[in-house]
Amino acid sequence: MTIAWIYPGQGSQVVGMGRDLQDWPGAAQKLALAREVLGWDPLALSEEQIHQTRYTQPALFTVSALLSDYLYAQGQTPGCTAGHSLGEYSALYAAGVFDFEAGLRLVSLRGQLMERAGDPPGSMAAVIGFDRTKLEHLCQMTPNVTIANDNSPEQVVISGSVEGVQAVCEQLQAKRTVPLKVSGAFHSPFMQAAAEKFAHRLREVEFQTPRVPVYSNCTATASRDPQTLKQALLAQMTAPVRWRETVLQMAADGVQEVWEIGPGNVLTGLVKRTAPSLRRRNISSLSDYPAGS
Repeated sequence: MTIAWIYPGQGSQVVGMGRDLQDWPGAAQKLALAREVLGWDPLALSEEQIHQTRYTQPALFTVSALLSDYLYAQGQTPGCTAGHSLGEYSALYAAGVFDFEAGLRLVSLRGQLMERAGDPPGSMAAVIGFDRTKLEHLCQMTPNVTIANDNSPEQVVISGSVEGVQAVCEQLQAKRTVPLKVSGAFHSPFMQAAAEKFAHRLREVEFQTPRVPVYSNCTATASRDPQTLKQALLAQMTAPVRWRETVLQMAADGVQEVWEIGPGNVLTGLVKRTAPSLRRRNISSLSDYPAGS
């Protein structure tokens, strides 16, 4: 059976996540490294830190990476990996493209840049239950608005200027629109300045050939070519997250089951709505896959 390991991004439930990892001896060295690199404990976010991108992104990466290490230690191996937005870094780590410290430093910088990306100010909104053709037309006709996250047939996130996002939501007549509390218009051209700053650091990181194929957000296809994966990651901050297409491509490529590795169950829910034939499992703590299973 071909199993894909998939990784959630920002927006996942982060309260109390990963606490049991402190009890696993295999996590001790990397947790110590994370505290040294970050200057704070990724498994002990305060109430204030929980709502700040520069803290939640490294914390999510740390938890997902350590859960991946744990599964490997139990003899599990994925057939491929994929991640939603920030989760793509965890997917690349799990496939052996870069080591834990390199990934953590990249994610830490990414979080800092994204948190400061509010100039010019931008906006995002989740759209649920909509006419896709009409939405695409409105985004084409409205300046400074794009589909940022194509999550499932029934749910997308649009991103862009405050006025543009509001105008699309008002004209679309969706079942529901939800403004998101974000510091900028993520996965849109509004992130170009942050993306250029991030690219300088990313180009310095050497990508290794992954042990399994990795699906990229901006292509919705899998690759084992390090340079292809790096170019896709360079484009990720300003490009849409094509998650719906990624899930459909996984099914077409022969994936039969997905394991969501990290806090929450957002991605398995999206998989269920997009490709219900795929089996689903959530690994958000060590107890979800007891040692010796």
